[in-house]
Amino acid sequence: MSTHQLHKVRFLSAVATPILLIGLLLLGALLISIFGDRSLQRTAAEGLIYVTLVVGFWIFVGNSGVISFAHAAFALIGAYVSGWLTIRPAMKGTLMEGLPQFLLDAEWHVFPAAIAGGIAAMLLALISGAAILRLSGIAASIATFAFLAMINTIWSNWSSVTGGVSTVAGLPRYVDIWVALVWASVAIIAASVYALSASGLALPASREDEVAAQASAVDQYRHRLLSYTISAFFCGVGGALFAHTLGILNVDSFYLSMTFLLLAMLVVGGIGSLSGAVLGVIAISICVELLKNMEHGVTLYGYEIALPAGSKEVLIGIIMILVLIFRPLGLMAGKDLTLPRKWLARFTK
Repeated sequence: MSTHQLHKVRFLSAVATPILLIGLLLLGALLISIFGDRSLQRTAAEGLIYVTLVVGFWIFVGNSGVISFAHAAFALIGAYVSGWLTIRPAMKGTLMEGLPQFLLDAEWHVFPAAIAGGIAAMLLALISGAAILRLSGIAASIATFAFLAMINTIWSNWSSVTGGVSTVAGLPRYVDIWVALVWASVAIIAASVYALSASGLALPASREDEVAAQASAVDQYRHRLLSYTISAFFCGVGGALFAHTLGILNVDSFYLSMTFLLLAMLVVGGIGSLSGAVLGVIAISICVELLKNMEHGVTLYGYEIALPAGSKEVLIGIIMILVLIFRPLGLMAGKDLTLPRKWLARFTK
């Protein structure tokens, strides 16, 4: 095989990955919509929302190698901006009377409101990332955690605008399994396009050998900031979708529990590939649903078995530890789903 053909095969392999991942999600959505009850369909919709969140998370973490704790904050921003734009004006005037008048009067459809939430998260990422991403390694990770804690504290105490720690109800329930599937597909395509772009190729190179990248005139800071803002957009949209699935807003829903779940999904699937991010969501979502049912109690051979309340998080932590011990690179081990090279080579002839 010539060098030109080899490049074509690699490109086709990269293009096949998002097609296969979206096809896998579509097949699952079809089966669940046909054979599953309403509860299972709602669970599947939440899982697809987490695909959007985790793929957005992967765009930065998977390419830069910097573990970020800030992305739950971007989901929070997206959820609240969408809520400010979609909740009925009368209810906003009661629960969040400190909002500017144009937000109090707004009553948007969820779709543009979710995009607005993603853009707001992206702008916040651009501003915060301009300072945070000048750091590297563990220092950058600690800075992102401090940013998450800061946003959570502000939102918990800014009662006239956010409702504080109270639960804000009244969001239109717009998101179903198909809406969630469309956004998950968009996130996967965007992540694949970014990975094939000049920035998406340069950033992993700088992660592997920072000195060599600098010697090759790779601007690591600029590429990190770009991936950070793109990832924030999808986390913001994912947060908006999450809020419009539940129909409520609560600050604590977008704090440590979500951060832990995003990290668990990415680590279990494998931080080194887009396929790992998607399959990690599927694996952990199945585990969460099984453990949730076991907390409520299941009957096995005539015996009632119920896990203690709160054991779900502990057991997911144990699963993550076991994966790190026996499969340090995750389930996909840094590899992507694709077609066999022999099949792809036929298209290059």
